[in-house]
Order: sequence, then C-alpha cells, then structure tokens
Amino acid sequence: MKAEIITIGDEILIGQIIDTNSAYISKELNKIGVSVHQITSIQDEREHILQSLKEAAERVDVVIITGGLGPTKDDITKKCLCEFFNDKLVRNQKVLKHVEDLFAKYIDTPISDLNRDQALLPSKATALHNEYGTAPGMWFEENNKVFVSMPGVPYEMRGLMEREIIPRLIKNYSRPVILHKTVITYGLGESAIAEKIESWEDDLPKNIKLAYLPNLGRVRLRLTARGDNEEQLIDAVDKEIMKLHEIIGDIIYGYEGDDPVELVISKLLVEKNWTLSTAESCTGGRLASKFTKAPGSSASFKGSVVCYSSESKIELLGVSKELIEKHSVVSAEVAKAMALGAKEKFHTDFAISTTGNAGPTKGDSDAELGTVFIGIATPDGVNTHQFNFGNHREKVVGKSLNKAMELLQESVIKLRDDN
Repeated sequence: MKAEIITIGDEILIGQIIDTNSAYISKELNKIGVSVHQITSIQDEREHILQSLKEAAERVDVVIITGGLGPTKDDITKKCLCEFFNDKLVRNQKVLKHVEDLFAKYIDTPISDLNRDQALLPSKATALHNEYGTAPGMWFEENNKVFVSMPGVPYEMRGLMEREIIPRLIKNYSRPVILHKTVITYGLGESAIAEKIESWEDDLPKNIKLAYLPNLGRVRLRLTARGDNEEQLIDAVDKEIMKLHEIIGDIIYGYEGDDPVELVISKLLVEKNWTLSTAESCTGGRLASKFTKAPGSSASFKGSVVCYSSESKIELLGVSKELIEKHSVVSAEVAKAMALGAKEKFHTDFAISTTGNAGPTKGDSDAELGTVFIGIATPDGVNTHQFNFGNHREKVVGKSLNKAMELLQESVIKLRDDN
C-alpha cells in the first residue's frame, strides 16, 4: 500500500516554516505498513492543487493532504476538493456545533460567519473530528483510492492522525509489515564502513535493504525488511545484525528505537535515582535543551550553566582565573573544572561540560578551530576527552552534542553495570 503526502501552503515553499508534518505523517504511516511513495509541496493555487491530486491518484493508494483549510479567502483546499470530486459544499451540523462550542469555551473573540463556514464540507466527505481546532479532517473514498485532508497546524494534524486516520487505515485495509532496525556506529566514516561490510551487504536477503545515514560524527545503518510475517522479519533482521557485529562490533554503539538518546539517558538515570547537570560553552545550552525536552526529565535533570565567556566560567562555576591563564579556556583542565563546578553547584551525581573553538574566530583561546573538550564528572571521578570536529561552526557544535551524549551514556551504563 503506497501513499503520497501533499502539503499545501506558500509558507513552506518560501521557507517561512519547516515542513515537520510530512516527517511525522511518513513515520506514522510506515509503522502500519504504508509506504510513502512521494512528498509534494505546492502553492495555494487552484490549478496546482488539482493537477497534484490527479497525479497522486495515478501513483498511490492513499493521498494525505495538509494545509489550506483555514477560514480566510486564501485557503482554497475545500473548494478544490469539491471541484476534483465533482461535489458541492454543505453545512455539517455536528461540525458547526463543535466550532460554536470552541468559541464559547476557549476563544475570546466573537464567532463570525467565516468561522461558521468551517462547517461547510464537501458532501462526499466523511468529517473527521478535530478536537483541537475548527477545521475538521475530511475522508474521501473514490475508485478504490483514499483521500484525506487535514489542517496544517501540527498539533491538530497529529490529533487527527492518531485518533481518526491511522485507526481507519488499520481497520479497513490489509497492509504488509515494514520493519526497520537501525544500528548506531561511531568512529568510522561512511565509506570506510562500506568497505568493511561490502560482502555482508551483498549477501543480504532480497527483502532486506540497507541504508547509510551519516550525521555529524556517527553513521546509522538502517535495515528495512518487508513481508507478511512480522516474527519472521524480526528473526531475519536479527540474524543479519549478529553477522554485522562479527565484522564491525567494535564501532557499534547501540540501536536506534523510538526513544531519542536523551530520553534513554534520562531513563537510565531515573532507574538508579541519579541526577545530572550540564556546564556548556561551545554548545550554548543545546545539551540542556535536549534533556529538558524529554518527558519526565525533571526527575533526573537538575540544571545547566551556559558559560560562554571566561568571566562566566570563573564567576558561575568557580573555575580559577589562573587555571584558564595557564592552560587556555579551551583545554582539558578547564573542561574538568567546569564539570566538577556544575556537579557541585547543582549537587548532582553526573555533570557534563563542553568547551571548544567552534569558529569562525578563536575567541578567548589559541586552540585550533574545531578543538573541543568534553568533561564527564561521575560519582567515581572526572574524565576529559579531546576532539577536533573540523572548521564549520554548525558541524562542530552538532558533533560535540552527539559525542557528549555518547560519552555520557557510556559513563552512566558503566557505573550502573559496576554497581
């Protein structure tokens, strides 16, 4: 079963917003065995919308549309759907009551006729209840094809996907199993790994495909298997991964599941009732941001100091001025002092620090551009690690984040296993 996603909105095409909807929809469809064949972004323009719908219907079984369902004149998706399906708009009383109830309970401005017109839907559409907004989703079935239209507001779209669309697809359509398992490696580049595993890759079963996903200091190897029997697919993929371990087991760090690494670390910390703090210079608070996004992170994450200048390292973390003058602000000694300073300041079991020259200038240090030191303070002591991540600022920061997470996870797991 194949799907196409069509996002409607000039704001995507001019770069005003990032299309996160398509990534979410693709992931959710893939989970239930629906392969996304194409993602198309188009203007709020009648002929463009109609042509895209026609072409998508020729390619796939399910067409998912987001955007263009607001109450203003520039939102023309409903009218285009009426034209495409040779239909007309009719007022849906259930949707109208929902819109009126939303305004009565949550919206300060008076309801207008434009707002009430959100209840005008193509007569051939099944209305999908949008709990969080005034624009309902719409489900069409024609010539054994499914067309679904949703608002572009991300949280409204997600609610409709979870409560309406995914359950309907599961209930009404048979789908193959699509299984992904992603191996995370550190320490070798994409081409070097490809050379080492060439024979293994050539011998993969026909229903298992390999993709290389390099990203700032790590390479993910994603195995995708398709078939009708989930247990057999799991067994086949696991056997191939065991073979992979025999070839590059020294650089395999773990597996990528639905949980991001920061959530995995948070769960490990909570499991042992341990706590964490961060002291960041070159990463500018991004480590802390990752941890605070993780649900339930307050149980383990206690705080962060973003000390970008030498003065802030001295004043906020107690790093001595003499230490900085002797070793430079970008040094193992300062990274160690920062980690210990954060650990003491927040009374945590673990603390992680970053200091480096991300560029384009050297700032307070004479260290080579791209030089980064990461400090990890644990109940057993403190270790520092030196790296050079290149000369591109975002690349340096991104690699620093990934490496810091890797080192922290290793440290937490080691201490857990030792105790």
